[in-house]
Amino acid sequence: DNAMEGGAQQSSLWEPPEQDGGPGERDGGEGLPEVKRSQPLFIHGSSRQPPQEEPRASSLPSIPNPFPELCSPSNSPILSSPALGQGPPREGTSHVVKVFGEDGACRSLEASAATTARQLCETLVRRTRALHDHSWALVELHQHLALERCLEDHESVVEVQNSWAPGADSRFVFRKNFAKYELFKSNASLFPEVMVSSCLEANKSMAHSELIQNFLNSGSCPEVQGFLQLREAGRKVWKRFHFSLRRSGLYYSTKGTSKDPRHLQYFADLTESNIYYVTQGKKLYGTPTEFGFCIKPHKVRSGVKGLKLLCSEDEQSRSCWMAAFRLFKYGMQLYRNYQQAQARLSQPPWIGPTPLRSVSDNALVAMDFSGCTGRVIENPNEVLTAALEEAQAWRKKTTHRYSLPAACHSSPLSAAIHRTQPWFHGRISREDTQQLIGRQGLVDGVFLVRESQRNPKGFVLSLCHLQRIKHYLILPSEEEGRLYFTMDDGQTRFADLIQLVEFHQINRGILPCKLRHYCTCVAL
Repeated sequence: DNAMEGGAQQSSLWEPPEQDGGPGERDGGEGLPEVKRSQPLFIHGSSRQPPQEEPRASSLPSIPNPFPELCSPSNSPILSSPALGQGPPREGTSHVVKVFGEDGACRSLEASAATTARQLCETLVRRTRALHDHSWALVELHQHLALERCLEDHESVVEVQNSWAPGADSRFVFRKNFAKYELFKSNASLFPEVMVSSCLEANKSMAHSELIQNFLNSGSCPEVQGFLQLREAGRKVWKRFHFSLRRSGLYYSTKGTSKDPRHLQYFADLTESNIYYVTQGKKLYGTPTEFGFCIKPHKVRSGVKGLKLLCSEDEQSRSCWMAAFRLFKYGMQLYRNYQQAQARLSQPPWIGPTPLRSVSDNALVAMDFSGCTGRVIENPNEVLTAALEEAQAWRKKTTHRYSLPAACHSSPLSAAIHRTQPWFHGRISREDTQQLIGRQGLVDGVFLVRESQRNPKGFVLSLCHLQRIKHYLILPSEEEGRLYFTMDDGQTRFADLIQLVEFHQINRGILPCKLRHYCTCVAL
């Protein structure tokens, strides 16, 4: 009786959750559902009987454990409380992951503990019927902290979601990120020579491919160094220090640029932290510039306390530090992710209608249609000659081979056909344009076309070059009853905006670089 009273008293304190797979499985942060209990054994009233020999253990009845969850810390609602951390996700169980689009729409997906960010992106690409390429990314966004980072392809989505604090304003965002693997594709060096110690010691420049190879090689990893603004802990004061990034972690010197061990102060461990972009640095943290970033240790789940805030002088410096952090932390795993992404592009992503063609440089080739059948031009000199001849043909005023046959007043198609294109964003402001391009990657050739706010009949081509966003006005012109669009006062004219974009995907024209990637937003 005493045992049953103790059991009843204990069961009144809390209700154990149901075992996995039951109908009352917990969902999100909701309260514990009603569960079935193991039935207590009925004990008959006993009269005084002579003591008998105690039965052996094998003859005792099998009594079910009324609290099986207490035997497993991962299942226990007490031992796995938010204060103690939720622990690693269990294999075989499904989790609900909510993903948001850039328009604020949300879609819930079911994922296992082993689901990676790349697998979730491929699922969203199939469901939204978007163009399949490796630039789609899953972004971890902490709105209350103004922090965001792009998940690597191999990271577990459920594990990242479980690291969030309960009730925090954190979410996943599905969008493009053209800068994710730019460090492996770019021919120009991403790191200035003054930031790489091996270049300074050898007193010579190093090819970009050789430098990346040194980063991936753990035995000859160079040291990245430079000045950064550091916010002191507990204060709103920013000071300038010389930082050094090594395999063992991030250090800063308390005496100028000295690397003496007496002057080096340990700052952060890369293996136990994640690196984030700061999106509203001046507003929330009072950063000296808009190019802030943050090192967030894994143990910091919510709040500003524990964040290590840094700020660089310009966007190029911040991009260098962010790329160096990724290379130091992930190493060869990052390069394997890039190789697997490239291999997936060569395979058909799904069976069905052929998707829209890619606008990347790898998908555009020079063709010669002068004969009966077309052929691919492989000689670079012949390609350049053909491009110059085509550019001259476009500039001839009397040539209307590619123009629409009807006049502009009788054919509204030429004035509205661009609205069906993914690179056209309608009436979007200049500030929103710069934010959109910045979120999807400040890579040469990222562009979009929008309506002009100053000229009601004009359009604007917004293009990223050298991590700066430039805007080019497109004006309509009419000659002999035909409508044309031009960016150079009529020297080069196009029948519609689609023709203008396709021309500059192959030819640079008056632009500083060719159009490579268009900004697009998909509806979830």
